[in-house]
Amino acid sequence: MLDDLYNTDILALSASLRNETLSEPCGTSRKVSKLCGSWVEIDINLEGDIVSECAMRVQACALGQASAAILKGNIIGASLQEVQTARDALYAMLKEGGDPPTGRFEKLKLLIGVREYPARHISTMLAFDAAVEAIKACKTG
Repeated sequence: MLDDLYNTDILALSASLRNETLSEPCGTSRKVSKLCGSWVEIDINLEGDIVSECAMRVQACALGQASAAILKGNIIGASLQEVQTARDALYAMLKEGGDPPTGRFEKLKLLIGVREYPARHISTMLAFDAAVEAIKACKTG
């Protein structure tokens, strides 16, 4: 069953992620899983209310890295509302048996198998939790 969870798509996504920084982000957030020690740090810049730049540093399992890679690949051009909606749908998919996110973050459906592994839920959510916090920091800072 773990072989199904860590499939070729998940492994390819996790391998695609590169650690980067922005020199002058308007918002930064770091989220850490106390359970496994995984962490994600994200820098964001906005143009108006839309994400214009994003950089991440990630140290997580393949599932956390895959989630972060999906976020990174689709966040440019997104609003806070879009990122929050995707985060909330991802949470519902993992914790409540909800449908996978749709729209620009629909690739999160690849992580539907994670719902069977509660210990992996937090690391899978880290990037989206950090992104929402970083965008909010831009808006209040």
